[in-house]
Amino acid sequence: MKKVKEIMTQSPVTVTPQDNIYEIAVKMKEHDTGFIPVVASEGSDRLIGVVTDRDLVIRGYADKHSGSTAVDVVMTKNLQTATADMSVDDAAELMAEQQVRRLPVTEGDRLIGVISIGDMAVKHIFVDNAGEALSDISQQIH
Repeated sequence: MKKVKEIMTQSPVTVTPQDNIYEIAVKMKEHDTGFIPVVASEGSDRLIGVVTDRDLVIRGYADKHSGSTAVDVVMTKNLQTATADMSVDDAAELMAEQQVRRLPVTEGDRLIGVISIGDMAVKHIFVDNAGEALSDISQQIH
């Protein structure tokens, strides 16, 4: 059975509370991602939240916040995370339960990677749970 550490994205792009929502949007564009973990400070790997492209739109710009608005206004703080030794099946099940497409991977409170449904698909891991997670999430969005 595959483990999360075998397919996760290591060393993901991160932001800190010192960044603003415009800077996050630019990083998302530069790195072609819609999900950026927030770490406590530059050079730190202590995970304190995440920001998705949806967070930027819904909690940021749609609420008429300017680009200079602080990260903590839009970030999600109470996170579900995966561990490196968790099975991919368990991670997919957690994604389905939480209705999310990505999970930060942590060791304690340290960010060590990110796993996504896309990682599972690219690595040809077509577990029942991953398919179910994607199906459930897609139905929620439409």
